[in-house]
Amino acid sequence: MLNRREILTMGGIAGLALSRRLWVADAAAADASGHDALAQALDAFVAQYLDDWNVPGLTLALVDRSGVRRLATYGVERLDLELPLEANRLFQIGSISKSFVALCLMQLRDEGKLDLAAPIAHYLPWLRIDSTFEPLTVHHLMTHSAGLPDGALWPVDASVRHRPRIPPGQQFHYCNMGWQALGDLIELLDGRLLGASLRARILEPLGMRDTSPITDFGMRARLATSYWPKFGDRPYARDGLLSEAPSIIATDGAGCVSSTAADMARYLKMLIDGGLGPTGPLVSADGFARFSAPHIPAGEFGAGARYGYGIVVDQLDGHRRLRHTGGMVSFASALEVDLDGGFGVFVSVNAMQGFRPTAVAEYALRSMRAVAEHTPMPALPPSIDPLTVFSAERFEGRFVDVDGEVLEIRAADDRLVWWSEYGPLPLEPAIDAPNAFHIHHASYTRFLLVAQSRDDSASRGAVEAFAWGERLWVRQGVSWPRPSSVPDGWGAFPGHYRNEDPWIGSARVVLRAGRLWWNGVVPMDPAGESGVFYLRDAEQSLEWVRFRDIGGGKAHRLELSGVSLARVSTD
Repeated sequence: MLNRREILTMGGIAGLALSRRLWVADAAAADASGHDALAQALDAFVAQYLDDWNVPGLTLALVDRSGVRRLATYGVERLDLELPLEANRLFQIGSISKSFVALCLMQLRDEGKLDLAAPIAHYLPWLRIDSTFEPLTVHHLMTHSAGLPDGALWPVDASVRHRPRIPPGQQFHYCNMGWQALGDLIELLDGRLLGASLRARILEPLGMRDTSPITDFGMRARLATSYWPKFGDRPYARDGLLSEAPSIIATDGAGCVSSTAADMARYLKMLIDGGLGPTGPLVSADGFARFSAPHIPAGEFGAGARYGYGIVVDQLDGHRRLRHTGGMVSFASALEVDLDGGFGVFVSVNAMQGFRPTAVAEYALRSMRAVAEHTPMPALPPSIDPLTVFSAERFEGRFVDVDGEVLEIRAADDRLVWWSEYGPLPLEPAIDAPNAFHIHHASYTRFLLVAQSRDDSASRGAVEAFAWGERLWVRQGVSWPRPSSVPDGWGAFPGHYRNEDPWIGSARVVLRAGRLWWNGVVPMDPAGESGVFYLRDAEQSLEWVRFRDIGGGKAHRLELSGVSLARVSTD
């Protein structure tokens, strides 16, 4: 499998020839002033972005109050054939679908069929959710503030009932499970399947005729070929190998819509116009105001972000902004709307590599504003070298494990190298784990190398230790606390667990320095019940793990917030 850098240098595909090949379609608004500058800036940045991030192809829509400013596709759909991406291909938009679902719910509220303050149990009493706090309302589910884990709506163990760990309304915790329930709520109140409701209530009024309200096998021929990491049982490095992803079915409210850039331009125009479609309001003015209101702080989306109903609300350069990202098995998307300036952007790529194309969306939004205000175009963001490490000197030093083996990390020119038995091995910062690194050697692909300190100072000062799987190296001269003993039974828990559902895949549990770690990165704390732990990727994490079926000194199964993974013997 060739990576993108190899593909783009084959056959003389470079420079101007590459630019012509990448740009497929372009539609301008009536006032095309500044359009050429906007197109050139975006072409340059997108080409750089695809190369920097090993992305096969990208589709893009730009809209302002006058209409479509630009539709464009870049890159390839088929890596093996170097087949250019076509503008009519469907992309799975993932969690951007939540805003569609939210607008359906606001319509039902406008019609007097739904009370957002009512307990969800009033409508769906069969859900396996119990609360020792106040009842969970529709509003709590729509704002990810129900205090629930992002697990299985129907846990594999029929005796398991989800119980909020904190009072509802107090903390934002992204929860697809809640939006699955909201999709069921629409079906109940509207008397038809969610896909039919989305088509009748959103797609048809907006003229989104090429959009599918659900994702299934029948639309495979219309869907862009898409990619995921070739080795799905280990962390993915930025230039990792990709392989074609399998077809999936997605029909629930958490993320079911597949669309084209042209249709998403129609959706953006409606958002810019405050809920007004081509034939009239999609929702009432009050409904749109509630939809786009900043209901609860949502730090997971960045500083200052708050969550509305299925949409993130914040500011960009002093302008009110609506935005959301979408991640599917093999697609990643970003939608952003500048409400004050009247600009909207949709971007989607045909691969899932652990990140969303938000950099492209934000750059496009700023560029559109610059053209409209006749100010200089924003500077092209710098190309990002995958091996660049911020403050690399913090990680440098000699570290020793309990057996006296030395880990020597050297820093030079914003790079880190592990001086190992295999020679100097470059360290690449992980995309989605702070202070963690990929080790570029086949013997070290199962885990990330994680920098640690006894408190949170690993993010600021000198690192005190490094960990890889069950191994721990401590900086020479640093006193690291050693556990006196490991609790009885914990030795049965470490191992490789897997579910062949493409959404779930692999998880590795390790026992290191007297503590269990999820994938060697996230600490696990006992929950007070034997064999049950909380993941501590956040101070007040709501996700839990239960080890099941102990036999022969091993747990043969675990449940992650209600989803079952079975032990596999690959290590």
